[in-house]
Amino acid sequence: MNFWSKEAPMWEYEHAVETAADRGAIWRLWSDVENWGAWNGGIEKIELRGPFAEGAEIAMTPPGEDPVLLRVTALGEGEHFTDEARFGGLVLRTTHRLVPLGEDRTRVVYRMEISGEGAEEAGPQIGPGITADWPETMAALVELAAR
Repeated sequence: MNFWSKEAPMWEYEHAVETAADRGAIWRLWSDVENWGAWNGGIEKIELRGPFAEGAEIAMTPPGEDPVLLRVTALGEGEHFTDEARFGGLVLRTTHRLVPLGEDRTRVVYRMEISGEGAEEAGPQIGPGITADWPETMAALVELAAR
């Protein structure tokens, strides 16, 4: 099943950090989905259904909210993965990338695109709230990976 939307995003946001942390260590933290809460304070509970691979489902519960179902729609081992959440015709797509910068440096990139039915209104309303903690979350991720 293909979850990629052909529509152009109506709202998008990207945040990146550079680090000397080992790319493999960052990837191990990403692929250990059930322990994302160790570095992501926006997770109360999380469950990976199946192996961390394309098609896997992730049930993620933010504090005090209902679970959000994510599906891994793309994965390049050790390099990137994309997850999507769908709410009716609305698609929230988040891509996580590791970009080698040479001499033991990596750029860690998170990018969210909101597209689909109602994205023009919903994107600016919900996107900033979803991505607001990315700087802190990514800082915690690279700090833990550097240990």
